[in-house]
Amino acid sequence: MKESRPQRRRVVVTGLGAVSPLGLTADELWEGLVAGKSGIAPITLCDTTGLPCTIAGEVKGFDPRQYLDFKEAKRMARFSQFAVVATQMALENSGLKLEQEDPDRRGVLLGNGYGGFPETEENCRTLVARGGMKINPFFMPMILPNMAAGQVSMRFRLRGYSSTVITACAAATQAIGEAAEVIRRGSADIMVTGGTEAGITALGIAGFAIMRALTTQNQEPAKASRPFDANRDGFVPAEGSGILILEELGHAQRRGARILAELVGFGVSSDAHHITAPDADGLGARHAMEWALADAGLRREEVDYINAHGTSTPLNDATETLAIKSLFGEYAYKLAISSTKSMVGHLMGASGGVGAIATIRAITDGVIHPTINYETPDPQCDLDYVPNQARRQDVRVALSNSFGFGGQNACLAFKKFAG
Repeated sequence: MKESRPQRRRVVVTGLGAVSPLGLTADELWEGLVAGKSGIAPITLCDTTGLPCTIAGEVKGFDPRQYLDFKEAKRMARFSQFAVVATQMALENSGLKLEQEDPDRRGVLLGNGYGGFPETEENCRTLVARGGMKINPFFMPMILPNMAAGQVSMRFRLRGYSSTVITACAAATQAIGEAAEVIRRGSADIMVTGGTEAGITALGIAGFAIMRALTTQNQEPAKASRPFDANRDGFVPAEGSGILILEELGHAQRRGARILAELVGFGVSSDAHHITAPDADGLGARHAMEWALADAGLRREEVDYINAHGTSTPLNDATETLAIKSLFGEYAYKLAISSTKSMVGHLMGASGGVGAIATIRAITDGVIHPTINYETPDPQCDLDYVPNQARRQDVRVALSNSFGFGGQNACLAFKKFAG
């Protein structure tokens, strides 16, 4: 007689935290998104003289000393500061009392694109101007991409599973999915996960600009990020952090947690095509969504909403649209789709964390935030992108997409928790 397969441990979301261009909490982020507010403005973090892109989604009003000891903050790169602060907020939001939890059964898995980029540029200038022995003595541990997870682990005594996913723009989404897998296989009961990024520097802007990946619509910053619009010309760089608290369902229920949503599916694929350009037929993006649904055991017609990668680049938006139509067929035209990046810009390795928060809030609040700046229809992008105004709609199942350089794709499937 064939043995039955053991039931998979279920994973739920119990806490959210964010540091973003729309505010310093997850609630401020969500309120700005629903209002159709843009967090994009002229760059203040670096000198943009001679650069074709002079706008970004900067985190405004962030003072790490309000949350961290002065010496502690000084030894952290900005991307780590964001992660620690967003984690503190997410833990508070979850209602977890860590002193009552087994530190060996709680872990951290974060996504990041390129570590301490501003600190790298700053110390390179010091090296050239004053010599190598004048650089910051904490330079090396500050800039490592895994250090955000390390700092979170140390501050909150997360002694269990710890790792960092570095898959460019797909990093946070993949990190969230992998964190769920850690819980599913029984290696942890609680996981801090999401992404963090702080890379707005002259070198970073120049690097993307020379690739012609960035917008040059600097005159009206709030209108520059226009996913799926015919006049889109590139993404707007941004920074911040989006953090989720994941728990095994039984653990969350035993402590009486408020469950925001269930993470039911996860898909990862590769275009195996090009270092920056998406596969023209959208097969990789389709596979990520298809496999997330298969992992969740969901039919395509059960999906109500897709939080799109939606970068505002000509190639990405057309390819993502094609992938959705390829997977969902005629049902694609009944789906609500929106891009968080239309308001916050592209947070690179952190974008999936912020997108996941928007996806979960759509489920909990029954509201889908808009894609702002959608003014001129593009024949290649002819789906329902929830243009310019938020929409009240019951969202039972939602997907959250992220696609990164190197052709790395990730998708999460969230479901309204029903017991």
